Amino acid sequence: MKQRPVTTLFMLSSVDGKISTGSSDILDVDCDFPKLKGVREGLHQYYEIERTTDLWSLNSGRVQEKIGVNRKEFPDKTPVSFVVIDNKHLTKHGVRYFCSLSKAFVLVTTNKEHPAFSLKEDNLHIILQEKLNLKEMLEILKESYNCDRITIQTGGTLNGLFLREKLFDYIDIVIPPVLIGGKETASLVDGVSLSKSEELEQLGILKLEACDVLEDSYIRLKYKVIG
Repeated sequence: MKQRPVTTLFMLSSVDGKISTGSSDILDVDCDFPKLKGVREGLHQYYEIERTTDLWSLNSGRVQEKIGVNRKEFPDKTPVSFVVIDNKHLTKHGVRYFCSLSKAFVLVTTNKEHPAFSLKEDNLHIILQEKLNLKEMLEILKESYNCDRITIQTGGTLNGLFLREKLFDYIDIVIPPVLIGGKETASLVDGVSLSKSEELEQLGILKLEACDVLEDSYIRLKYKVIG
């Protein structure tokens, strides 16, 4: 059996499990939480913890487009290697942004016409799949790129695919003191809901490893996935 990296879902989630402030792309926690009295005071703790996560980070192109990587100035290089799953959201500028930021940048796509194919960057690697296969992707990252541990910070739909395919090993959630609501607002884990009792094996059963009370009414919950 092929090996894969140890995975940790690390997210900022409201008390009611939302990872965005609304259903519109103009609403985003990174932009909106700093505006909210009672939330902004403790927000720095999430970003401080984020800097201690794995040296491999997995993101989605849609989320990265939303936070503006297709327009941002190129950043300084970091020791972190980034993996982005994307078919149409990253532009050439967005790909170059990640090449500038990353030790190694791995794009995972099913789009043979992705702008990344027209670029020549020393640290750019592309995993082209006929159909998105998360398990195979993780195995390639382990075997070809020596990725032993990876932090996952994708949107609710991709998080749902990781959950259903039993690809989460650990869950690390920072919870600010806010309720967001909204049926169409992205949640920590979205995707297709279960409809049969026989599908209950697809749930993620967790064992609490730590519950840390942070400053300014923030909480950090750390779990191991046991089923």
